[in-house]
Order: sequence, then structure tokens, then C-alpha cells
Amino acid sequence: MHTALKTSLSALLVTVSSIGYPESAPTAINKSVAQADNEIEEIIVWGRAEKQKGTALSASEGLVGYADFETRPLQRVGELVEVLPGMVATQHSGEGKANQYYLRGMNLDHGTDFSAYFEGMPINFRAHAHGQGYLDLNFIVPELVETVRYAKGPYYADRGDFSTAGTTSFKVYDSLAAPFVEATVGEDGYRRLLTAGSVEHADGHVLASVELVRNDGPWELPADVEKTNALIKWTDQWQDFDTKVLFSFYDNEWNSTDQVPLRRVRDGSLDRFGFVDPTLGGLSERSSLIAGLSNDTVNAGAYISQYKLNLFGNFTYFLEDPVNGDQHEQVDRRWIYGGHFHKTWDLDTQHSFRFGADFRFDQIGDTNLYLSTARVRRENVRKDSVDWLSVGAFGEWQAQWSDRFRSTVGLRVDHYDYSVDASLRANSGDGSDEILLPSFALAYELNDEVEVYLNWGKGFHSNDVRGVTITVDPASGDPADGVNLFVKQEGAEVGLRWESDLGINASLAYFWLESDSELLFVGDSGSTEPSDGSERTGVEA
Repeated sequence: MHTALKTSLSALLVTVSSIGYPESAPTAINKSVAQADNEIEEIIVWGRAEKQKGTALSASEGLVGYADFETRPLQRVGELVEVLPGMVATQHSGEGKANQYYLRGMNLDHGTDFSAYFEGMPINFRAHAHGQGYLDLNFIVPELVETVRYAKGPYYADRGDFSTAGTTSFKVYDSLAAPFVEATVGEDGYRRLLTAGSVEHADGHVLASVELVRNDGPWELPADVEKTNALIKWTDQWQDFDTKVLFSFYDNEWNSTDQVPLRRVRDGSLDRFGFVDPTLGGLSERSSLIAGLSNDTVNAGAYISQYKLNLFGNFTYFLEDPVNGDQHEQVDRRWIYGGHFHKTWDLDTQHSFRFGADFRFDQIGDTNLYLSTARVRRENVRKDSVDWLSVGAFGEWQAQWSDRFRSTVGLRVDHYDYSVDASLRANSGDGSDEILLPSFALAYELNDEVEVYLNWGKGFHSNDVRGVTITVDPASGDPADGVNLFVKQEGAEVGLRWESDLGINASLAYFWLESDSELLFVGDSGSTEPSDGSERTGVEA
């Protein structure tokens, strides 16, 4: 792919959300390359041709996939969510740590207000050792992703926790056109081997893939990334249902060069790619088993996932402890069990009703914080175990009032039940709570090309339940005030979508988003830090 094409693909996300491409596009590209020596280079833009008008709930909803990923160069897994217009995913503390996310003017930390699902399994972690809503995408292989479906705002009744700013769903291919082996060698010790293929089996397919990555990066301290991903997916037909069973395994170890003092870089005593603490980094592992069945009216699934993390960080070096240093280790060990069921009924030619339910149980054996030096533990700050059960249900009624006007009204209820067993007994406790989330959407087609939308809804993100039961600051020993389990949020949006017969798809949206309080359980210190409420407005094109 030539440089101009890469540039045009990047610019596409900033300017318009979709430009369709004709079937003759590959021929046009070949012609462009062949004539490049004799004339000005053509710029061929491939974009999203998936039609959304008439089915989408809002102007900020969409789907990316297929040719988008076949032509897009992806250098890091975080770019999978950057296909959402306006989404930014940054990286710090090494290539095994979850990205830092930004959307709609919000610093989402590692996933607090942005949810992601992989083949129906929620990816975000709650009561995580590093941060609430921790969203680690490193177990996903970009070449295997068929589609990324996304939506923004709290207007979707089938989405609950962590979804106020946005939500996304990843689907893996059922089969590949041909098996392949891809080997990449680059600078700074970069090596990547990916092999994948599929075979027919009965009425379905079996797809398998293995990815191996080794990388040192540009740092003076080699990153020494050792990542392994393996996946196998079986699909078949059972009566009138599409069925699937998927197993994935992820393992990663890495060193990290974290932030460095600017004054030392400026005076020349430390290189820009240098380090202060040579023992930062970590290891992470996740295994998941996912099953599901679906047809035009039913979608059901179940999953079980095992996860572990050891993460070493040092944000202040010798500020708190000039002798031993300020390094800490965060440890997370858990099993997650869950599932969902959705069904749609056509009540008549103009009305339909969708009901759904989901449950999730996090059995967290360890969500701990230690003070350490050179990866040797010195002191236990927090050593907790958590059981966290959630059950959610929603109903969604859609009415087609005319050929051009439709409405959707939704109501969701979530019930949470939790138990915290803390090493500091004063911080142990249990409890439960519920939250009710109404939403509605209106859509009207002005003509055959333009549709306008009005959306409103309530959402939330949960706080770490350890912040709910806390009474004593584990670091200082001072009294501490607990926080609410739910942070209530509300949002609205006005937008339009233009799908031209010329093959140009574009959208424009004005949004408003309010949060009662941006409360955070801070894994770095083992304490809860409440902040003020917030209100955000913006325009997206």
C-alpha cells in the first residue's frame, strides 16, 4: 500500500464517516500503480459502505469491518478501537498494559466509561487491581477481526456498566478465504509470526490461529515483550441456529520504560528513551471459553474466563520513600462466569419488542497492592478478595409509525450483589444495590438519503466495591469515607446521517453528557478519590 493511500485512510476518520467503494476498486488501484511512473499518483479512498439509515438508533452508531481491516495497517491492538470516529487509545507502562482511552472529551482511564465485548463476552474488569473498568485488548489478533460494531452514549438498553461514553463489539471471522503464514521482522528486535487457517466441518467451519510477538522497542532498557496468542473457533448449524464455540489463550511478559523527569532529559543526564527504574513491567494471562447460538430473533451465549496480572509501577520513584523507592506491585487473580439471552418478537407489522437478560459473576481471589523494590515485595498495602454478582434485564419497544418515522423506548434494570474480604478487617463488608435506566430514540427520514435522530438516556459506571466498603485508608491508616456503588449519568444527542447515492456516507451529531461525580478507586494507592460532577457537550462529524 503506497503512502498516499495510507494518508487517505487516516484522514477518512477525521472528515467523513463513510465513503463507499465500487467493485472495480481493485482494478482502479492496479491501474494507478501501473501508471504511477507516468502521471500524478491517484488517491483511492476505501471506506465504509455498510448502510445504517433505517436501522441505526443514533447518528453516532456504526460498523467497521471487512475491507477496512484488509487495507488498514495496524501497528498496535489499541488501533482496533480507534476506528471509532474521535476515539484515541494511548499506551504507557509497556505493551502488556491496557491502553488509556479518550472519547467525547472524557479521559476514560483504562476503560471506566467505555465498554467492549469480544464475541459476546464483556472484556472490562471490575474491582481490578489497577483500576475500575480495566480494558485490556492485547488478547485480540487484529487480522482475525471481521467487524467492529460501535455506539456512543447511554441510549442502548442492552448495554449497562461502563458504557456511557461508548461501547464496542468485536466479531472474529468464522472462516478464512485461505490459510496464511505471516512473518514480520523489524527494527529494535521486533519479530512477529502469525499463522491462521480454517477448514470446513459438517455444516460449519473450524478456524485456528497462533500469534507470537517479540519486541524490544526503541528504549535503552529493552522491553523484552514475549506475547503469545492462540485461538480456535468452531461454528456449525443446529436446527435453525448458528452455533459457535471459541477458546482463546493469551500470555504476555514485558519490561516497561515509564515516565522520566523532563529536567534530566533537558540537562542531558538522561536520554529521552532512558529509564530510572529498570525493574518495571509485568506479566498477564487470560484464557476464555465462549459459546453461543443465534438466529434472526434469538441471541444467547455463555462464557468462562480465567485471568491473572502482576504489574510493577513506579510513578514517583523516590518521592515517598527516598531509601527503598516508591515501586509497587498490583496483583489480580480471578475467574469470571456469565451469559446473556436476547429475544425479539414482532407484535404486528409496525411494532416489535425485544427482551434481554444477562448475568456475570466475578470470583476474585486476589486484588492486591504491595510496596516493592526491584520486584521484591516489602509491604502489603491491600490484600483483598471479592465476590461480585450482577444481573441485568431490559425491554425495548420499537414502533414504525410511518414509512419514515420510527421510535424506540427502552428500560433496563441492574442488580449488583457483592462481598469484600479485606486483609484490613475494617474494610470488609457486603451489600447490594439496583439502578433503573430509561432511554428513548426517535428517527425520521427526511428523504431517501438523510435521516435525523433524537436520543436520550440514563447510564452509569460502577465504582470498585472496595471503595464502597472502605472505612480506613490502607496506606495512611486515617479514616476514609466510602462512595456510592453507582455513579449516575445522563446523556442526549441530536444528529443526522447522510447516505448518498453517490456512495458518500457521512454523519453529524451534537451530544450532551452529564455525570454526577467522577469517582475513582485508585489502584496505585489503594484508596478512593471522589471528584466533582461534570458536564460535557460537543459536536462530531
